[in-house]
Amino acid sequence: MNILVTGGAGFIGSHLCERLISLGSKVICIDNFDNFYDPLVKENNISEIAASKYFKLYRSDITDLRQIEKIFSETSIDMVIHLAARAGVRPSIKDPLLYERVNILGTMNLLECCKKYDISKFIFASSSSVYGGNKKLPFSEEDNVDHPISPYAATKKACELICYTYYDLYNIAIYCFRFFTVYGPRQRPEMAIHKFTRFILSGEEIEIYGDGSSSRDYTFIDDVISGIVNSLDRLKGFEVINLGNSKTVKLIDLVKMIEDLTEKKARLRFMGSQPGDVFATYADIGKAEKMLKYFPETNIKEGLKKFIKWYKEKKEEGLFNG
Repeated sequence: MNILVTGGAGFIGSHLCERLISLGSKVICIDNFDNFYDPLVKENNISEIAASKYFKLYRSDITDLRQIEKIFSETSIDMVIHLAARAGVRPSIKDPLLYERVNILGTMNLLECCKKYDISKFIFASSSSVYGGNKKLPFSEEDNVDHPISPYAATKKACELICYTYYDLYNIAIYCFRFFTVYGPRQRPEMAIHKFTRFILSGEEIEIYGDGSSSRDYTFIDDVISGIVNSLDRLKGFEVINLGNSKTVKLIDLVKMIEDLTEKKARLRFMGSQPGDVFATYADIGKAEKMLKYFPETNIKEGLKKFIKWYKEKKEEGLFNG
């Protein structure tokens, strides 16, 4: 199978490309290596597959329709897995128009190409952020998600709606996966686990927003990849599906676990809550269990141990200077 993966040099994307290649698929990767974080990190992410005959890299931007059309026209593609996006809740509040352009226009460009080149299978990476300040826990795919509290979340919700439209009009089978705080080796540097580990090891102060009682459903990268891969042969119709761990961890407890695993004490500074941040995320994964045989295997302590080991190795190699 020839699978186009957008954002394929990123955190989730690079792991997915590796898994797909290991299963015998040919991967066509689109990534623009933007400066949201050091592009050298992305280069390192794909270093082990870059030379594979099953991997073709296009350094292209999904917002440039002419570039994307050229790739579709010259490449045999059986399905699209669309992971590329401008990520992050807080940065989206500062630059909402950039998020609208990359996330919504980029997604529509890909769907337009699927329509034009008769590609009938599409996976879209959505986010748990679409649930906004939902007070009902755990979050179910049946919950109302009409009240996103950040531009990032709003773009993801908009893209889910656009995906449904293309399914309905053009019979493109689409799954929208709502990812819940994915972590593990290669996690983006600005995300909490990466940042907390880096600061604890370097002795820098960590800013804690709120009183530390907010919680997240942290999902290990291998589990998320398994969920995506399990969907490939089941993809039909239109579905929105949570991919989480279905367990919550308080922020202050997360810091304590990293302290224990690094054997170093964190320096904490408590700050006010941030606009756009939700208090809790918690996935109901019953639908994924039933439809995809999705059963997360990695608990938070095991996952943190794997991440910290990876981070220390890459730090020694000089990948992270901070």
